[in-house]
Amino acid sequence: MDAISVIRTKRDRGELTSEQIDWVIDAYTRGEVADEQMSALAMAILLNGMNRTEIARWTAAMIASGERMDFGALSRPTTDKHSTGGVGDKITLPLAPLVAACGAAVPQLSGRGLGHTGGTLDKLESIPGWRAHITGEEMLNVLDSTGAVICAAGDGLAPADKKLYALRDVTGTVEAIPLIASSIMSKKIAEGTGALVLDVKVGSGAFMKTIEDARELASTMVALGTDSGVRTVALLTDMSTPLGLTAGNALEVRESVEVLAGGGPQDVIDLTLALAREMLDAAGLKDADPEKALSDGSAMDVWRRMISAQGGDPDATLPTAREQHVVTAPASGVLTRLDAYDVGVAAWRLGAGRARKEDPVQAGAGIELHAKPGDTVTAGQPLMTLHTDTPEKFDYALKALPEAYDIAPAGTSFSPLPVVRERIA
Repeated sequence: MDAISVIRTKRDRGELTSEQIDWVIDAYTRGEVADEQMSALAMAILLNGMNRTEIARWTAAMIASGERMDFGALSRPTTDKHSTGGVGDKITLPLAPLVAACGAAVPQLSGRGLGHTGGTLDKLESIPGWRAHITGEEMLNVLDSTGAVICAAGDGLAPADKKLYALRDVTGTVEAIPLIASSIMSKKIAEGTGALVLDVKVGSGAFMKTIEDARELASTMVALGTDSGVRTVALLTDMSTPLGLTAGNALEVRESVEVLAGGGPQDVIDLTLALAREMLDAAGLKDADPEKALSDGSAMDVWRRMISAQGGDPDATLPTAREQHVVTAPASGVLTRLDAYDVGVAAWRLGAGRARKEDPVQAGAGIELHAKPGDTVTAGQPLMTLHTDTPEKFDYALKALPEAYDIAPAGTSFSPLPVVRERIA
């Protein structure tokens, strides 16, 4: 085997053999295939695609590059959720304890934000004392004692993916659907969960901008999970507008706690319950009632135990930014559009996100929304409040917002997109 022949095969729109895929993933992980060679192959895959057999073998080779986790000793069925990322997407925070309160075990391996999309670990690290990095033994102990754990994946889980993702990030090949699907599913299958629900975002604030691309990605991942013996279903969910009323780390934790306490924005509640029902159904717990677990406080009880088990203080005061700037409505009427991407970029520029993986984030930075599409607003009314510790960032953040919203004349009819647009199984 040699890298050039593998690159030429895909460059010329050929089908990679299982032997070629196994060799190139293993050789790249060991450093035998150079970054420039793998980036050429990734670009060929972006341009020419892969079929189902190729994607399945690529995913299996990524899994084989590292360890696999085993939750067979747990008395509960395991079920997990993965989101492809968005703006204000704090759903994992109320969802994991909610599903655990209904009898499942939720081993949630999460990541950090990059660019305009937020990261679950960044959000939870705004809670004083909370630790993202725990050992495999600690993870099992937290799962056994609370039913849910949210933590960072260990270095031994699909190391080929970690190396390849970093390369794709700097070579313009992140958007390759076969590579997105295999990246996500290699980690989730290696994680060892029995069932998986995929939250595939679609819209301006998502990586998949069109319903067609989102459907293709979801179908590819569902097939990968099914072929690997993991009960897998996907929901295509709207990300044209930010989820909830906050985008930022501590801001989103605060809103998640509101949902667990029986309040919070309706779109966050609706999506949390929709995903919880899918996760419980996939785990064989069809009779569980997540709505009851949300309203009777049992999900909140699991949240408190889960946070405490990883060193966090669920009663601690969350960080707040030192400076605020209010954006007001320029006219009266009906807010008909609030662009998720623009809001996400502004929150990122305020310090809530990072441009590179090693960049720090501000716990209190972000954007608080005071109106959502369909709401009636009056001229001068606050539309959003920007939060940051570094006020010199306001001007840069504000440059992302002039085209972020539309206000139509009073009386204009408005029909919002549903939070869940499609289901793929």
